[in-house]
Amino acid sequence: MFEWLSALRSQPSGLDEIMQYFEQMLEDGRHVFDAAANSLLGGTDPAIIKDDLWATDKRINSNERRIRRRLITHAAVHGRTEFPVCLALMSIVKDAERIGDFAKNIFDLSFMGASINADYREDLVRIKDSTSRLLAKSRNVYETQDAAGARAFIAECEELQSHCEAKLRELCMATGENVATTAMTYRYLKRVLAHSMNIITSVVMPLDRLDYYDEDENG
Repeated sequence: MFEWLSALRSQPSGLDEIMQYFEQMLEDGRHVFDAAANSLLGGTDPAIIKDDLWATDKRINSNERRIRRRLITHAAVHGRTEFPVCLALMSIVKDAERIGDFAKNIFDLSFMGASINADYREDLVRIKDSTSRLLAKSRNVYETQDAAGARAFIAECEELQSHCEAKLRELCMATGENVATTAMTYRYLKRVLAHSMNIITSVVMPLDRLDYYDEDENG
């Protein structure tokens, strides 16, 4: 998509504005995730951040709708030559919106007063910090269409997702306090990573294989 995006940014067609909205969604998604995860795992009072978190998520949803409207108009005006990139942007914009949704799920656990099993807290904090770093990195990788950086990003996401899945399986057989909340937290972190990875697949994969990086290898 690098050639498409480079060309589109130089055109007075409105897609440059669309990309700005999308990059704002990535930035807001990272902000919502950090606020939510820190309320559950870092001791931040959820009541203090609730209004800001909800306002930021509302902006994410508003930008998603704004982008969709502009993409529909753009495709109608400019025709089939730019239709593929419009489809790709539709797909990854939805991924950006879903990051905010899963971050809110994490926040809901905190707001309800849920706690994490002590045996898993340190590991979850590590995954949370790694996920936050990747979310921050995703905007730069996407803006620059850095293929090598995208592959490294995807590999790290896959490793972290595999780790979360292993912990989920372990927790299904575990007993003790707050096991359910701990398992849900791993699940939500895994989904945030998955949607972030889906966005970055657009840098290195053709349109028909978005969201399916290394599908043949992973089954």
